[in-house]
Formats: sequence, structure tokens, C-alpha cells
Amino acid sequence: MDVVARTTAPLVPATSNPGRTRISPGGVGRNIAACLGLLGVPVRLVSAVGDDAFGDEALRVTAACGADVSAVRRAPGRTGTYTAVLDERGELVSAVSDMAIIDELELDTLHLDDAALVVVDGNLSRGQVEKVLAAAAGAEVPVAFEPVSVAKAGRLHDLVRGLFLVTPNSDEVSALTGRFRDPWSGIHDLHARGIEHVWLREGVRGSYVCSTARPTFHLPAIPVEVVDVTGAGDAMLAAWIAAWLRGADPVEAARDGHRAAAATITSPDTVRADLAEAMAAFEPPTPREVSDAHDH
Repeated sequence: MDVVARTTAPLVPATSNPGRTRISPGGVGRNIAACLGLLGVPVRLVSAVGDDAFGDEALRVTAACGADVSAVRRAPGRTGTYTAVLDERGELVSAVSDMAIIDELELDTLHLDDAALVVVDGNLSRGQVEKVLAAAAGAEVPVAFEPVSVAKAGRLHDLVRGLFLVTPNSDEVSALTGRFRDPWSGIHDLHARGIEHVWLREGVRGSYVCSTARPTFHLPAIPVEVVDVTGAGDAMLAAWIAAWLRGADPVEAARDGHRAAAATITSPDTVRADLAEAMAAFEPPTPREVSDAHDH
């Protein structure tokens, strides 16, 4: 569950600030699954929640979005929480992620024969990621990896190889590759490890679609008034996947991703129930080919 507090005035550190708080289902993998369901994509969520009221609510809301939650394990304990503080502009100031319940997820029997793509988020433990990657390789199913954070990217850095898609920001590229302050060399390193597509996502600076043996494209962020940035990256990836499954190329899929991000950050909801309709209200950004990756 996401617990998101936003100040109503410029934030003053080390003291109490006036603001508003809301609680809603969250989690990177859950958000992506919920968005895919809302976009009409058949999707199965594999995760774990606690045997508490938060777990009940997370499952109810996710199923209502159209995602199959039959593979979500109910385990004794607390459902995971993500507690975030946003400033008056809706930008993230700090957050605490309590995802210990995910360690209860058992992945010894993953059936992926009916999957077109597996999305792995960085909240999984190292052993869990190894099991998913082995099962995907055995079923010859492509894998997309969402690092989630710098710390989690660094913990799993050596497992990120031979994947279909990785979706980091520049700091996460550094954590994955050790190329600090030089994300473009890091992206070259990821391609050398067999990563086919690296979608470098830089918030207000837009994104870069970097694919093996193809030109790099920059897509500007769609200018909007920010309400809440929570969940924008998850909606962005879900829209990319939905477009790719329909046959779009990576750049065209990224354009849909930007529309999903714009729709999400202009809403107070982490996952907005009218995502498909809201995306249609935004013009997709125009991609610009980057002749040299350092020309950014």
C-alpha cells in the first residue's frame, strides 16, 4: 500500500508540515500489472501480501483493474508499504519502502509457457530474481527489468544481462554498471551484456530509447502541471508493453509511455482508473534522433 503525504506549502525539513495524506494500493509490480489490466492486456501478478486489511484491499483493487491475482500469495505478516513525502509541487522529497513480505514469495514453480513477456521489479530478492530469470530462459520468454531504485539496482547489477528491456534512470545505470557520472558508457556496457533495449528515463528531461544496432532517440516529457509523480514510471512501462504487444516498435511504444506518464502525474491517484481514456487526451511527443549519445 502507498502512503503518500504532500505538503501544502514549501517543505521545511526536520519539523511538522501541513499537508494531505492518502492511502492506496501501490508497489511497482502491482502498479504495472494494474495499468496493463486497465489497458486491456491480459496480465498475471505474481507477488505476496500479508494477511491483513491492507492485503485484502490491494488484492480487491488490483483485480478490479483487470489483473489476474490468483498467483498472489497470502503470507502471515504485514503487507508491504511505500511511504512517500512529496513537496507542494508534487515532487518526491523522500520515501521509505517496507517490502519484507516479498521475501515470503516462493518462486519454485513458475509456469511461463503462456507468457509473452515477464516483468521483474527490483524489490525481489537476489534468489527470487535468479529463479525468475532461469524460468524465463527455459520458456524462452523475454524479460523486462525495472530497477526501482539505485540501492536495488546495485544489489542485482550482475544479474542484469541477456534481457529484452531495462528501464533505468541515469543514477540506476551507474548502479548497474559502475559507470558513475557517465550513463552513456553504462548503456553501451548494458548492450554489451546482451540487453536489447535500454529505456533511459529522466523525468522532466524526457527519455532516451537506446536499442542495439539502432539509432538512439530522445523523447521530450509532455509539459503538464504536476499533481503527484507517484506511479508515473510504472504507468509509463505498462503503456510501453501494451504498445509493443500490439506490434509497435520501441520508439513508438515509448511515445505511448510518455502519454501514460502525463496522465498519471496530472492525477492524485497512483494508478488512475481511467488511464486509457486519460492517455488519449495527450499528444505523444515527437522523437528526435540523437546522432551521438553524448548529445543529450
